[in-house]
Amino acid sequence: MLAPSFRPPEHLGQLRSLLRHRDNLLQMMVKHIQHMQKALDQMHLHLHHVMSDVTGVTGMRMLRAIVAGERDPQTLAQYRDYRIKSSPETIAKALEGDDRSEHLCTLTQSLALYDVTQQHIADCDQEIERVLSTFETLVDPATHPLPPPTTTHRQPQRHEPAFDLRTHLYRITGVDLTQVPGLQAPTMHIILAEVGLNMHKWPTAKHFVSWLGLCPDHQIRGGKVLATGSRRVQNRASRALRMAAQSLRPSPRYLGACFRRMRSKLGPAKATTATAHKLAKILYHMLKERTPYRERSANDSLHKAQERKIQY
Repeated sequence: MLAPSFRPPEHLGQLRSLLRHRDNLLQMMVKHIQHMQKALDQMHLHLHHVMSDVTGVTGMRMLRAIVAGERDPQTLAQYRDYRIKSSPETIAKALEGDDRSEHLCTLTQSLALYDVTQQHIADCDQEIERVLSTFETLVDPATHPLPPPTTTHRQPQRHEPAFDLRTHLYRITGVDLTQVPGLQAPTMHIILAEVGLNMHKWPTAKHFVSWLGLCPDHQIRGGKVLATGSRRVQNRASRALRMAAQSLRPSPRYLGACFRRMRSKLGPAKATTATAHKLAKILYHMLKERTPYRERSANDSLHKAQERKIQY
C-alpha cells in the first residue's frame, strides 16, 4: 500500500550529508558577506561602487586593513589589485567615510565568521574527497585518460571543491558526464549525491524523469483535464538540472539550439523544464549503459523542426 522510496546506500548517504552540509555553509557565508556589506554602507565606505566583488583579492585586503586599524583612504587604495579597472583616486574617494565603533565591531565579527566558515568549507571538502576515494573504481584514469574538458578554466572556480572533482566522478561513474553541455563537475556532484550511481532502480528513463518531476502531470477527473503542468517536487537533483538547462541559452551546441527553439514557442519556464527533461534522459542512459556522450550538430535541431513543419 506504500509507494517505494529511494534509499541510498551507506557511502552515498555519507556523501549526500556532507554535500548538503557544505551547501548550508555556503549559505551561511553569503549571510556573513551581506553583513559585511551592510557595515561598510553604514560606515559610508562604498566599495561596491568601485569593485564588482567585495570579497575578492582587493576587497579582502582592504577589509583586513580596516579591521586592523587603517583609516587613511590613500593608504587603503594602495591595496588595489592590477585587475581592478577603477583608478586609485576613485577608490580613495569611495573610502572616505566615518569609523563608528558599533559598525566597526559588526564588520570585525562578520569578517571573523566569514574566515571561520571558509575554513569549515575547506575541512568539509577534505572529508568529501575521503568519502569519494572509498567508492568503487569503474575506470582507471591512468590507463583511460579523461577527454579534453569542455570549459576554458583549468583551476577550480570560486566555491568549487579544491580537489580534482572531475577525475573522481569519471573514476566512479566510468563515463565523463561533463561532456554534456551544461553539466559541469559541481552540478554532477550534486545530482549523483541525490540519485546515486545505480540507474536500474528506475525501469526506464521515463520513470526517472517522472521521479525528478520534469514531465507533464495532468490532473484528470471524470475524463476532464483539471490542471496541467509538471509536478512540484522538492528535489535537489531536479533543481540542479534546471539550472544547467538555463545555462544553455547562449550555447551554440545542439541542446542550446533546442532550448532557444522551445523558448520561442513555450516561454522561458517551460523551455527550462523541457531542456532539463532532455538532460535527465541523457544522464540516465549514460549512467545505465556506460556510454559516452555523442554530440549532435546544432543544425540537426533546425532541420528536424523544418521537417516537422513541412510534414504538418
